[in-house]
Amino acid sequence: MNSGFRSMHPSVALVYYAGLLLFAVLVFHPLFLATEIAGLAVLLLLQGQGRQLLRSLPFYLLMAGSVTVLNPLFSHRGAHILFYFMDQPITLEAVLYGLMMAAVLLTLFILFISYNYTVTADKFMYLFAAAAPRTTLLTLMALRFVPLFQRRLRQITLIQRTRGVDIRTGGLRKRMKDGMTLLKVLLTWSLEEALQTADSMKARGYGVRKRSVYGAYRLDLLDKTVLLLLAVSGLIPLLFWMQGYGLLEIYPRMKPLHLGWGDGAMYASFCLFVLTPPALEGKEKWLWRSSRRNVYPSAIPGKTETRFMSSHLR
Repeated sequence: MNSGFRSMHPSVALVYYAGLLLFAVLVFHPLFLATEIAGLAVLLLLQGQGRQLLRSLPFYLLMAGSVTVLNPLFSHRGAHILFYFMDQPITLEAVLYGLMMAAVLLTLFILFISYNYTVTADKFMYLFAAAAPRTTLLTLMALRFVPLFQRRLRQITLIQRTRGVDIRTGGLRKRMKDGMTLLKVLLTWSLEEALQTADSMKARGYGVRKRSVYGAYRLDLLDKTVLLLLAVSGLIPLLFWMQGYGLLEIYPRMKPLHLGWGDGAMYASFCLFVLTPPALEGKEKWLWRSSRRNVYPSAIPGKTETRFMSSHLR
């Protein structure tokens, strides 16, 4: 069911996620990154995607943790040496820079989970198909290939296992041969379906004329208000960033964290930008629960229900 932020015009979601992506890359500050991660996590929880986040979180933490560990091993810049590992200095600046890069990666991973849930394929086609229909279609197909290949590979593995083709048993040579067999079947299946899809699209006249759109999205007053709010609250941090605010200098020597009036104003506008969609989702949840209380008052235990039950038992 589409509700809250997901039910709004696709351009609103595009501005929001483009701004978050830009802030994650440009604003190199732990407070801003932590706020962005928290805002996206709250948005996912309110949208009912908590299980998806928990399933993906161990892999994301592993990827981010590897950056934290590898950066001090390969980068030895910095003035504060903590210890030596294999005659190589491990500096405080390198460790902190690795932690910051891990936070950036974690932010991007969680951002794309929320983006994939909010911006569906039809919304993406609605936004970009009119300007670049072929590029939009190729982009959607490329994004679809990774989960599709994983699902097909599991099916092929289960079927081929009955024929003795299994990469988990046997010697190294047998495993490599079985792996190439699975890969050959996967590529053959995918290429055959791609040819059938291309022939079907050509027969249907795709690309001959301007593409029509089935889902008609229209900007209402709420969409325009939220879009204006996101645009203003997103431009203010960018203007402050161009003036040098919201940056933590680590190399060559880490400077202490200092939050002045400029950083405070930038952070306030940044919080308004990040927390607007979670606020809309929270308002939608609250209105839904309030309407259920009004329509179904007996569903919530209260004094009236307790008195009725006690009198009925007597």
